[in-house]
Amino acid sequence: MKSPLLELPGAVPPPEDSADAGVPRHFGDPFSEQRSAVRSAVVVDRSHREVIAVPGEERLSWLHLVLSQHMNDLEEGWGTESLVLDTQGRVDSHMLVAHHDGVVYLDTDAGAMATSALPSMGVDGRQSLMEYLEAMRFWSKVEPREATGEFAVFTVVGPDAATVLERAGVSPVPTQPYEVTGLPGGGFVRQVPFRGLFTADLLVPRASMVEWWQSLTDNGARPSGSQAFEALRVEALRPRVGFDTDERAIPHELGWIHQAAHVAKGCYRGQETVAKVHNVGKPPRRMVLLHLDGSVEVRPESGDPVHHGDRKVGRVGSVVLHHELGPVALALLKRSAPVDVDLMAGDAEQDRAVAAAVDPDSVPPDTGEPPGKVAAQGLRGR
Repeated sequence: MKSPLLELPGAVPPPEDSADAGVPRHFGDPFSEQRSAVRSAVVVDRSHREVIAVPGEERLSWLHLVLSQHMNDLEEGWGTESLVLDTQGRVDSHMLVAHHDGVVYLDTDAGAMATSALPSMGVDGRQSLMEYLEAMRFWSKVEPREATGEFAVFTVVGPDAATVLERAGVSPVPTQPYEVTGLPGGGFVRQVPFRGLFTADLLVPRASMVEWWQSLTDNGARPSGSQAFEALRVEALRPRVGFDTDERAIPHELGWIHQAAHVAKGCYRGQETVAKVHNVGKPPRRMVLLHLDGSVEVRPESGDPVHHGDRKVGRVGSVVLHHELGPVALALLKRSAPVDVDLMAGDAEQDRAVAAAVDPDSVPPDTGEPPGKVAAQGLRGR
């Protein structure tokens, strides 16, 4: 769905084959847009995201069974993050959640997919997230519907973002992560944790998105595009399905345990893997930030290998050009891969392999032995 904001003066579209096609890539200076996000406030058009509305009296109990997150107790005025996993616990899709005015809203990347819900009935392969949810309705009192035509997603980022929202008529402005408040004229705003930067997603009525954009920019938010947002996302170590995941990725490797996947509740698809790895094992890979050699023109691409000498130790995820860090990328590395040595990131056969180094601050801390394994050792010790 093409955004009307692409018609604004200065808006530069992305390439047609971009995953962010349909929204502005930048407004003339993506590096300056990144700096404004860190120093003041920007607003990003993310109206290409898919929105699914789930009304119905059993919405929470039904979503509790379908999604990876604990949903039964999600109160009105709050949100969370969640996943759809396949039967092996591998990530199919990621979404942000908001419970507002009797409806649970899920917003996710355009084209979000899920593994078929009914392989035993001959329905195999991949399907859209909406198709998956429809297949899982059975007799539950819920009515999931496509709501992308109703709402458009904007994201406001920066230390002055809360002030911008207040000036634009948002009252009250959410003060806690995942808090949700209504917007005048319909829709809502949800605060999202973003590594120290105040960040809020607005789901505004699509018919009013130009007016909301004008109000936010008139009140101090700089127009910004997807290119700047992607750089900030990578710096914040927030993975994106399809870029930072492959067909084997599980939530533990991506920092989504607790944040988007609950380890104690049962009954959802892939739960056995989530619980087993959390309690008695460790994920085979971990997500890190790579600093790439900026002295060369070439860049690796998502899906390219990462090598330590002749040994393949991981895969490249999102690759961006950051206003301070230069070229950086997210990567999934084997747990056995050294993180204090020089690596090579990229496909050498395609002449896009470059020297890379792991950012030490991005390496997930070792949490010690899994709790289930410690308990089992204790029992054997008796």
